[in-house]
Amino acid sequence: MREVRMQLTMSLDGYVAGPDQSLEHPLGVGGERLHEWFVRTRAFREAHGGTGGETGPDDDAARESLEGIGATVMGRNMFGPVRGPWDGSAWRGWWGDEPPFRGPVFVLTHHARDPLPMAGGTTFHFVTDGIEAALERARDAAGDRDVAIGGGAATARQYLRAGLVDRLDLHVVPLLLGRGEPLFTDGTGQERLAVERVAGSEVVTHYRYRRMR
Repeated sequence: MREVRMQLTMSLDGYVAGPDQSLEHPLGVGGERLHEWFVRTRAFREAHGGTGGETGPDDDAARESLEGIGATVMGRNMFGPVRGPWDGSAWRGWWGDEPPFRGPVFVLTHHARDPLPMAGGTTFHFVTDGIEAALERARDAAGDRDVAIGGGAATARQYLRAGLVDRLDLHVVPLLLGRGEPLFTDGTGQERLAVERVAGSEVVTHYRYRRMR
């Protein structure tokens, strides 16, 4: 059965991004360190057209997070640092001319923008009527495959709070950021999640949670 999936990397003190996101710091100050485990894997290298990379439990977790996805939903904060009306903005995302999604991506925003087709099969669609509308469009586009919910943190919290996430793959690294964007706050809905599986390595622990019915 197709699922709504979310996968995020979190610091040991609960942050999924560092503070002060900018063009120079796409994941906030210090936030890039959260994903060093992911970038080293063979699955990540292959998804970005490269070769090599590490195998093992971290690669297994990375590969599972990338496989079976038919469409993606993300917040505007994940798409880029541009704020307010688009006004002919040339911003096309952080990922260059050929993003790794290779399918439809639905970006939550308050400001309309025409769809943005990219090389490799990715098309960014800009959704102005809320998280449920974006999810329905993603489900329709995904067909019999799963829908992935991306960041940023505010978008993740909205979907968790609404009880719309079937599976959460949470990768926790032993890094203390001290401040930034927390994943869980009061009312996020974490009490509705039950741990299903734990695996990992010396650099990251992989937790899989399911939404309790």
